[in-house]
Order: sequence, then C-alpha cells, then structure tokens
Amino acid sequence: MNDSIFTKIIKGEIPSHKIYEDSQTFAFLDIHPKQPGHILVIPKKQIEFVWDLDDEDYHALMITVKKVAERLKAVLACPYVGMLVVGIDVPHAHVHVYPFSTTEQSRYVPDQSAEPDHASLAEMAKKLAF
Repeated sequence: MNDSIFTKIIKGEIPSHKIYEDSQTFAFLDIHPKQPGHILVIPKKQIEFVWDLDDEDYHALMITVKKVAERLKAVLACPYVGMLVVGIDVPHAHVHVYPFSTTEQSRYVPDQSAEPDHASLAEMAKKLAF
C-alpha cells in the first residue's frame, strides 16, 4: 500500500500546521477550512476507514477528537464544535473537527481548488497548538 497524503504529513514529508500529536494520533489544520480553526484528526496507522480501526486506535482517535474540540472551544470561544466523518477524500481514516457559530457556517463547503492561506493557517496553528 502506498503512503497516503496523511501518512506523508505524519512522516514530515509534506508540511502541515500541526496542532497536536501523541503516540497514536496526529491533528493538523485543514488547508481548506469550513471555518478558521478546522482541524483534521488522524490515527498514525494508515487504515482507510474510521470504522475499520481496532478498538484501541478508535478510542485513541476519539479521545484526541475530544481534546481538540475542547481546545477549540477554549481558545476560540466558539459556541459550537462540529465533528464530521466522511471517509471519501483520502484513503486514511480522519475526523473533521471545526468551530462554528451558525448553521450556515456549519454547512459551508470550502473551495478545494483555492490556494491555501498559509500565513493565516500558521497564525491559527500558533493559537491552537498544544
């Protein structure tokens, strides 16, 4: 199996705006965020779907999702934090965690072809990093 883009990010082969890392998980800013502060949480093991993770890795992933959500609420003082598991974009299990204030913000679909604003992402990463 070839390394996914997320595995390459974990290995440092592709740069990312890291927020959190432990022995089993990695969290970084989405370069096409639904809202500023949109984070992807991934297991370090490359498994295609969240539901195919063994229980230990699934629990580790969800514990990190909770930590990231709590961090978003505390740092950005947002009223809501959404969680989204889709599983079609990258063949590596991942959970989207994003702050929002309105239904419209939660439903926003970013332009995936837009050039990422790495300066804004770097600034946000400084605020959110553990």
